[in-house]
Amino acid sequence: MGGGPHRPGLSGGPGRPGLPSRPIVVVTGPTASGKSALALAIAGEFSGLVVNADSMQVYRELAILTARPGAEALAAVLHRLYGEVPAAERCSAGRWREMALSAIAAAPDRLPVVTGGTGLYLRALAEGLAPVPAIAPAVLAEGGRRLAELGAAGLHGELRRVDPVIAGRLLPSDSQRLLRAWCVWRGTGRSLAEWQSEAGNAGLGPVLTIALMPERRALYAACDARLLRMIERGAVEEVKALLALGLDPGLPAMKAVGVRELGAMLAGRASLEDAIAAAQQATRRYAKRQVTWLRHQVPGVHIVPEQYSERVLGPIFNIIRHFLLTLPD
Repeated sequence: MGGGPHRPGLSGGPGRPGLPSRPIVVVTGPTASGKSALALAIAGEFSGLVVNADSMQVYRELAILTARPGAEALAAVLHRLYGEVPAAERCSAGRWREMALSAIAAAPDRLPVVTGGTGLYLRALAEGLAPVPAIAPAVLAEGGRRLAELGAAGLHGELRRVDPVIAGRLLPSDSQRLLRAWCVWRGTGRSLAEWQSEAGNAGLGPVLTIALMPERRALYAACDARLLRMIERGAVEEVKALLALGLDPGLPAMKAVGVRELGAMLAGRASLEDAIAAAQQATRRYAKRQVTWLRHQVPGVHIVPEQYSERVLGPIFNIIRHFLLTLPD
């Protein structure tokens, strides 16, 4: 591969000092849809750099359970932000964004191909992060009590009155993000939507988003089959090593799909068969949430309604060529 068009000055543009002003291709989709393989193919065709935007693939200890690209893929083209953060640390959207911008800036002659299914990361990159001040502990505690009293659906209804824009983006079951938005309003007197309107994209150029969206039956079958391959490759041993670190169970890495389910088996609370079935179900539910987010939160996305295979590459490459050749000077 390697026949894509070259655009002089790919790294140019005004932007903020020290940050890239670049066109970006985003490859997203639900888990097990083939995002990583598609990103690899695009990067190979267009002299690109693959930047991870999966919130679990950033963690060092979770190579198998998060389906991180293997050694062959990593050697084929430049990959960044895979396995860079210890599981003992938290990688927030803000931290990831700074790492992503640095990785993009360090490869000025390559087309950034950002890939992952973590919506918060993708939005943070494209739109910037809202400059929300720290929320007082008393407000956070009040929000926690309000959530306990009303439940997530009730808090969603309350948020609709004070921040209808953000409420419209969130599911009534998304308790943590609802709580965050409610606390921002309560603690600052301004809606999270108002704060987000002040965010900037750091001078990044246009963003082309391509989403693999297989039909549900095929996607769920891929989720189930991939979990079995993870078990064959050593996912149980990987979870055992992670749990042996004695980390805070509230850390993000400890909440990766499969950790709790396989951990139950390792603790003697479930058979391997039951743990696999539970992890498969959790994966399917996660994929369903990602599909919902992609359909409602990503404007202008180019949807490819199937699993990754080489037959999708021709049309996708044509979309990218048109995108690159029609950028404003």
